[in-house]
Amino acid sequence: MDGYFTSQLHDRLREAVRAFAEREVRPRIPEMEKSRTVHHELSRRIAEQGWLGATVGREYGGMGAGHLAKTVIIEELSRVSGAMGAMVQASQLGTAKIVHFGSDEQRKTWLPAVAAGTCLPTIAVTEPESGGHVLGMTASAVRDGDDYVLNGRKVYVGNSHVGDLHGVVVRTGPGSKGLTAFLVESDRPGFRTGPQQPAMGLHGFSFGELIFEDCRVPAANRLGEEGDGLAVAYSSSVLYGRANLTAVSLGIHQAILEETTRFASERVRYGRPLHELPSVKLKLGQMQSRLMTARLAAYHAVHLLDRGLDCDAELMNAKLINVESALDSARTAMEIHAGAGLFTDRPIERYLRDAHHIFAPAGTSDVQLLRLAEVALGTAKGSWSERLADVVRAEPVPAG
Repeated sequence: MDGYFTSQLHDRLREAVRAFAEREVRPRIPEMEKSRTVHHELSRRIAEQGWLGATVGREYGGMGAGHLAKTVIIEELSRVSGAMGAMVQASQLGTAKIVHFGSDEQRKTWLPAVAAGTCLPTIAVTEPESGGHVLGMTASAVRDGDDYVLNGRKVYVGNSHVGDLHGVVVRTGPGSKGLTAFLVESDRPGFRTGPQQPAMGLHGFSFGELIFEDCRVPAANRLGEEGDGLAVAYSSSVLYGRANLTAVSLGIHQAILEETTRFASERVRYGRPLHELPSVKLKLGQMQSRLMTARLAAYHAVHLLDRGLDCDAELMNAKLINVESALDSARTAMEIHAGAGLFTDRPIERYLRDAHHIFAPAGTSDVQLLRLAEVALGTAKGSWSERLADVVRAEPVPAG
């Protein structure tokens, strides 16, 4: 199946990312699990590989390799560390807003830095009191001459404590037309991050709070026009967020299967390997089937995105299938491991914890199902993959 969607470029990229992850990331996992806080050094080391620029055009110094290549990168990092896969997906999600709505000057300024790994971008939409209800946000920006003054808080921001450039959606007026997006550098006066809170999983990754207190931002930092904020938020979530989180789930799922088959081969029960027990073998087959189906859904969706075709529904479905199947396989793996899976000398409990973190961002499974129901009923509102086809379509791969 991989060969149907992937090329030699993707195969070489997979080999390179896997080798890096085994060499540079895996040895640092015990440290990240112990500290339960963001790993600045490793985040920067990964960024320096140029992988944040997977979908950034070559004219800006990016890879111009497209969304399937991006999926392979995130998947392979997540196979070793869900936290570092999440770090890359969050930065690439932050890149989306500039790709989709940035002016020529903003693209020339920031996309080369993202591609070079010297700028880690984020996107900040969610607020403490409104959660996934985007129109319920209250953080505001008020025009003051050539500047806007921002006030408010954003939470659950991926790369909050390692990000250099925050794409912030705030309220500039009433209703759905009253949201506007801004690029806010992390060293601007009036901006700060909240204390890091230890979380259940994804140790090494930060998804925390941004605080704006009379933070003055030039009007030149506005993304698009006033009132474009909802489009910035939704398009980034649909076209990048769902695809990226799908890739994180896929990598974790692959790790779950590999670790469980290894355990079932090494552990002996009743004088033979554990996997020879029919009940265990059936569970392994079920996990293999889930993973194959999940990967097919993931690659198919981003393959369509790379071609500039309508695929909003496929991206929703890919996120739904990958998140749910990874969680199901994590539970199956814990059943096979039994008591051995409860201790931290084996990674299976980490995979279970990390998998749960991918459930809510870019819409829970219920949100995906509601949107898919609208597709079935013919009431879906537009298609971001069609509207932004020209900026999400992958560039032709150079010969050789």
